[in-house]
Amino acid sequence: MKVGIPIPDMKKTNQVINQKIEEQVYKILYQVLADAKTEVDIELILKALMSEGEIAAVAKRLAIAVFLDKGQSYEHIKDVLKVSTATIASTAGSMNKRGIQMALTRVKAEEWADVWSIRLSRAIEKLMK
Repeated sequence: MKVGIPIPDMKKTNQVINQKIEEQVYKILYQVLADAKTEVDIELILKALMSEGEIAAVAKRLAIAVFLDKGQSYEHIKDVLKVSTATIASTAGSMNKRGIQMALTRVKAEEWADVWSIRLSRAIEKLMK
């Protein structure tokens, strides 16, 4: 958790809040997200707390990491996601961070599960014939 960073608000920008309060603010956010039971719950929470642009920025950064992990070129990522090379480079510089690696592991697990679900469904269909 980063502490001592400015938290902008609607009227006063870049006001630094008390470190203990800031820690609690982040803890509450992380707990609310961790307690969300479904994708719909998370979507509702994020849409209530963030603008569409903020959500899109986070989603695109994750997508950039996935594309980079799969060896896609900057040019391909830029064309598909409509992001700047600076954003791609920034994400590339974060690829070794634990959080990105955890997210990529989850994405790969989901992709693996989807592939095996399709394979199993096909195998069952063949057995039923």
